[in-house]
Amino acid sequence: MNNNEKIILHLCAKAGSDTLPYREAGYDVRIIGEEIGVENYNPPDNVYGIIANPPCTHFSGSGARWWAGKGDKAIVEGLKPVIHCLRIIAISSPVFWVIENPIGRLRDYLGKPVFMYQPYEYGDTYSKKTCLWGVFNIPGKTPVIPTEKDKIWKMPPSKDRAELRSICSSKFAQAFFEANR
Repeated sequence: MNNNEKIILHLCAKAGSDTLPYREAGYDVRIIGEEIGVENYNPPDNVYGIIANPPCTHFSGSGARWWAGKGDKAIVEGLKPVIHCLRIIAISSPVFWVIENPIGRLRDYLGKPVFMYQPYEYGDTYSKKTCLWGVFNIPGKTPVIPTEKDKIWKMPPSKDRAELRSICSSKFAQAFFEANR
């Protein structure tokens, strides 16, 4: 099967950073974001792989200070895209699939992650502990050994922080691609 015949679904995607290596290698990448919505999407036949990034707004550990005030309604709303991603995965029966979310309380609903990583474990110089659930090959690590100039950092608060943190580490995306071609 040629790469252009392999369909990769990128669910709940905005930037498509997780699937960029697949697009660059000629795969048929279909980004299912806000314009279509996973709740309205029915996958085609012969899906090769699925990468799902359901919104972390109600699950991320970095927002834990707001969990109590959000209540159960927020959890129900947060789980809706997760459930639709699981529906699409079940219908598609892909060769590999992964659901990604930062460390937080999605573990309470999906169970123990198959794998957790930090971007600096793959050569990027920032931290964002990320959980992965699914059926996939775990990519080998290439850790950064920080120098004085190249320290591991956490992203400071800003109006763009949530959007910037939603972008997948480019080096992890490449490593994941290499392990799941």
